[in-house]
Amino acid sequence: MRMKFALGAIALACAGAVTALSAMADEGMWTFDNFPSATVKKLYGFAPDQKWLDRVQLGTVRLESGCSGSVVSKDGLVLTNHHCVSSCMAALSSAGNDYVQDGFYTRSRSEERICPGAEASILRSTTDVTTRVKAATAKVTPDAVSAARAAEIAAIVRETCGEDRRKRCQVTSLYRGGQYKLFVYDRYDDLRAAFVPEEQAGSFGGDPDNFSFPRYALDMALLRLHRDGKPVTFSDPLKLDPAGAKVGDLVFVSGYPGSTERQLTISQLEFQRDHFLPWRIEYLSQLRGTLLNEATRGEEEARQVADTLGGIENSLKVFKGQRGALVEPSFFSVKVGQEKRLKDALAADASLRASYGDPFADIAVVTEAQKRSFLPYQMLEVSFGAGSVLLGDARQLLRGAVERAKTDDARLPEFSDARLPGVERRLLAEASVNPVLEKVEIAFWLEKTREYLGPDHPAVKAMFGSRTSGQIAAEIVASSQMPDAAFRKRLWDTPALATGSNDPAIALVRIVDEAARAARESYEVSISGPVSIAAEKVASLRFAVLGDSIYPDATFTLRLSYGVVQGWTDPAHSEITPFTQASGLWSRATGAYPFNLARNWVGKASAIPAATQFNFTSTNDIIGGNSGSPVLNKEGRVIGLAFDGNIHSTGGSYGFDPELNRTVSLSSQMIVVALRNIYGANALADELLK
Repeated sequence: MRMKFALGAIALACAGAVTALSAMADEGMWTFDNFPSATVKKLYGFAPDQKWLDRVQLGTVRLESGCSGSVVSKDGLVLTNHHCVSSCMAALSSAGNDYVQDGFYTRSRSEERICPGAEASILRSTTDVTTRVKAATAKVTPDAVSAARAAEIAAIVRETCGEDRRKRCQVTSLYRGGQYKLFVYDRYDDLRAAFVPEEQAGSFGGDPDNFSFPRYALDMALLRLHRDGKPVTFSDPLKLDPAGAKVGDLVFVSGYPGSTERQLTISQLEFQRDHFLPWRIEYLSQLRGTLLNEATRGEEEARQVADTLGGIENSLKVFKGQRGALVEPSFFSVKVGQEKRLKDALAADASLRASYGDPFADIAVVTEAQKRSFLPYQMLEVSFGAGSVLLGDARQLLRGAVERAKTDDARLPEFSDARLPGVERRLLAEASVNPVLEKVEIAFWLEKTREYLGPDHPAVKAMFGSRTSGQIAAEIVASSQMPDAAFRKRLWDTPALATGSNDPAIALVRIVDEAARAARESYEVSISGPVSIAAEKVASLRFAVLGDSIYPDATFTLRLSYGVVQGWTDPAHSEITPFTQASGLWSRATGAYPFNLARNWVGKASAIPAATQFNFTSTNDIIGGNSGSPVLNKEGRVIGLAFDGNIHSTGGSYGFDPELNRTVSLSSQMIVVALRNIYGANALADELLK
């Protein structure tokens, strides 16, 4: 599965379970400084103390590609998911050496290879900067809120991190603007692949098994953190427990969940249900069809589009699940009831009305305007290039040249001094470009931009001229120098070369960038700014009514969830037990894709004890971004590796049902046994257990 940014809960029967604004048993992605220890102690007789929390915080890794991981050895070995490193494997692959398909194995550390552009972070400290950020926006007009907030955040980051490339500073909004926290991380930009199994081992069952159970996926990978050319040393890593889990065990998932929207207002949820999600599903479905057609042209074409195609298929399941939750009347009525509780409290208290006005009505007005403005913003800015590496790099070079000429507080936030080192490293990293995929993505984006914005839109007319989308894409792929890292470095180091370049990728960016910037500015002024003001008021109202007994929406910041190892009663398939064993893999393997065994597993049934735990489920509340998160027991030892959720979780962006939502994890038992008995990676297995 590809559970990066979007996992959640379909509505099948979840509506009745989410009956209050306060968190229920096993619900919540909690910040480490507000973990509900008393609740966990009352429910399970155990709660982590501060020493436990501090150790887990320092052992949990954020992969900046959108995943999580954990430090599992003193020499900087990081355990994460196979699908979290697929882009690294694709970048290291070539036509004759497919590490995605065949896996990547090392016998010694000298064979470990750098993942191009990969970065990781480990949280060191958290500071509340709410008062300072809100003060910066308190006296400005609504249209200036976004710029004022961005400038203050940039100043905070600059003061804290300065020019230190070994640190990453980030100010993040929690509770939809109710709080702002400064997170300071140790930053690592030398990540080396040590072990990645074959794709068919990591994703056995393919798309049919995605978001399902029983599962038999070895969705794991091992990376190593380096600094100054040497492995990073950790004094107290999160050690693996090869015993695995038992039914009913209390378990914790520590990681970086990407994004949830459980605190959106009803008008915002209606916009998601009726406008954004239908558009997104249509867009991705058509891109999926285009890629599937390309994959039928030959083996090399299929190889080049495979990773992107897999990600899109995963995203489609998620977005369909999210919309499925919102169109389910019983589920939506729960959300209406939650908002009514806040509205009733507001109506009953004159002092609350004096403080907050009617932020729900304010947001409703803005969402009406959002219906008209989101498509230009999406097509010209957010979804620019449909994932094309060539166009993405070209825009970074051109915008970087323009933005770096400005003062730090006047730049687009992604080009602030604090974030420039990461931008530069990713831009200049050596990485392969798949020309087949590039042609498809560029042509598709051009066609869809013309369709959604109309052929008479000035930017559309300028981009196309008298050419077709296919001709434009073909010229860029054939003639652009963007794949050459030395070329990119020259343009980055000498901004005038970038602004004056006639490279066809940069030329296309130059044509559309003014319109893209205008769409972004308009959206931030008319939508993002006013919504953020009203959302802060809703957040303050929520605090006034409920106190701090609630958790914030996920924001790709460090969280901890708790739950138990447990199956569930599926409304359609009766009782689902929480474990699969190795014997089930051989029974499930048919020999035909996607239920064919990976090459190294063929004929190896006798190499693994039949009762070895393979995958298991638990009641932990997770979301996309938790991919690669460690599953920890009470002793803080790693007994599993989270990699998926069940089908009932695909709408959990908007809610959580403890009766149905389940986290799916790879057992530590199988991690150790597979390393030893299938791959002969005894040195790595030994390192995990030292």
